[in-house]
Amino acid sequence: MISTLVPPRPSKALKFPSTKFDGSTKSKYRRPKMELTLTRPDDWHLHLRDGDLLQAVAPHSANHFGRAIVMPNLKPPVTTTAAAIDYRESILKAVPADSNFTPLMTLYLTDTMSPHEIKLARRSGVVYAVKLYPAGATTNSQDGVTDLIGKCLPVLEEMVEQNMPLLVHGEVTDSNVDVFDREKVFIDTVLQPLIQRLPRLKVVMEHITTVDAVRFVESGEEGFLAATVTPQHLLLNRNALFQGGLQPHSYCLPVLKREIHRQAIVSAVTSGSKRFFLGTDSAPHERQRKECPCGCAGIYSAPIALSLYAKVFEEAGALDKLEAFTSFNGPDFYGLPRNTAKIKLRKTPWKVPESFSFSFGDVIPMFGGETLQWKPCFP
Repeated sequence: MISTLVPPRPSKALKFPSTKFDGSTKSKYRRPKMELTLTRPDDWHLHLRDGDLLQAVAPHSANHFGRAIVMPNLKPPVTTTAAAIDYRESILKAVPADSNFTPLMTLYLTDTMSPHEIKLARRSGVVYAVKLYPAGATTNSQDGVTDLIGKCLPVLEEMVEQNMPLLVHGEVTDSNVDVFDREKVFIDTVLQPLIQRLPRLKVVMEHITTVDAVRFVESGEEGFLAATVTPQHLLLNRNALFQGGLQPHSYCLPVLKREIHRQAIVSAVTSGSKRFFLGTDSAPHERQRKECPCGCAGIYSAPIALSLYAKVFEEAGALDKLEAFTSFNGPDFYGLPRNTAKIKLRKTPWKVPESFSFSFGDVIPMFGGETLQWKPCFP
């Protein structure tokens, strides 16, 4: 819901000295402020890490989101239901005591995972999906899948039986394929054949970056194929990596693409389609691990993501479609109830912190030090 906050006007019964407005005197009445009331959003793709970093960043996500699909690419990866349950307990200990935040756990698919593990995951009531990382595709993906159909077909078939979604990092890792083409090649050589083989498998193509991914998701059956979209892939193109020198805090995987791809993703997300929903892919790293000769991939957006999504929808003239993207499409796809709590976004300028400082070092947020126009307000 969009509302306008109007400051109270003086009573007609009161008289004030007349003032001539000749340009030198400012009115004491401010312009009406715009305010959005949204069903509390969820984050359908989130990295919380572990250890000190988990303790540092978990409160940011807990403050902004009701639930989050938590990525399993830890060291070692979360490959069993028992490990997912343990990780969930660590997350719950890291969020504020009065928080209602619910982590939705995932398993890390490997060549050796058994179908029985999928049954255990479904029975647990805390594991909601399985994540496919092609081996070597991104951070901590060295234990990922080397041959999806050849080695994982029994697991995938059990996932169909259990109605367990497959979350896909959609890039090939062949060094002969240009890094900017890896999403398209993955769709053509891996994802399309997979869906043809298992049409009842629920698939989320995560953090899509290309017009090819948009078209592919739109061509699939609604309710079985969807996509998450990040703030960075809606707001930035690959120029952001190089403006004013190499920009490590704009480096993520999948890497930012050309402007034509960014525009296609914005159009898809702001169209009102139910196939696309919020997934920040917020991926914190300590500053020194980003600003080094071999910097880590990942953009930390959790504290500002809602402000950024509002910016995108406002610029597209689609604020009326923001709530479905942030709060409805995700739970509807997963078959979960929508949140009942509300949050407000108020249009008032605020400055993003340049960094968040912790005992182990600093974490630099996306758009650190810049001014944004939409600010989340919580009860």
